[in-house]
Amino acid sequence: MFEVAEYIGIIAFAISGFFVAVRNRLDFLGTLISVFLTALGGGLIRDIAVDKAPYTFTHNVPALTILIVMILLILFRFHKRDSIENKPLFILSDSIGLISFSITGALIAIQSGLNLTGVLALAFVTAVGGGIIRDVIINEIPFVLKTGFYGTIALLIGLILYVLDLYGVISFYTLAMVFVAGIALRLVAYYKEWSIPLI
Repeated sequence: MFEVAEYIGIIAFAISGFFVAVRNRLDFLGTLISVFLTALGGGLIRDIAVDKAPYTFTHNVPALTILIVMILLILFRFHKRDSIENKPLFILSDSIGLISFSITGALIAIQSGLNLTGVLALAFVTAVGGGIIRDVIINEIPFVLKTGFYGTIALLIGLILYVLDLYGVISFYTLAMVFVAGIALRLVAYYKEWSIPLI
């Protein structure tokens, strides 16, 4: 279940990172860095936090997956399209990545025996950590700090999985339901422009 969610998140955030690079007119190396950080940054922080060798350092598939996704996006000339970051594909890929990595972060925390605070923290940092690092490097205010409901969804996923674990009902089917419900919530929140009130 972890690997399924992990690879879905990697593919989705690789697409998202590519579109962010296109928006900022980065060169090939800059695009590669944006894609890698977005897709793998949160997972690196998550694994280091629980004293594990980062998944992407012990498996070759994540890096290969990212390279394949990037090559396909270039071959299909997505980098030549105007305002692609506002298109449905970007919104959908970013939403899928957010939910997938929230799930993997929460699962790793639960597996490591962390309490509720730990589960929430790992769900959050896995989902948004890579994006924060990417945005800081390209000199932007991290997206999660401008759109409060984005990070709130990651915390909500962590809370739900913590409760499901308490009752011993985490399974492929419950995770699938959380995944679908999370994506639906993210899309509704985006198009309805839901947000946390500004201070």
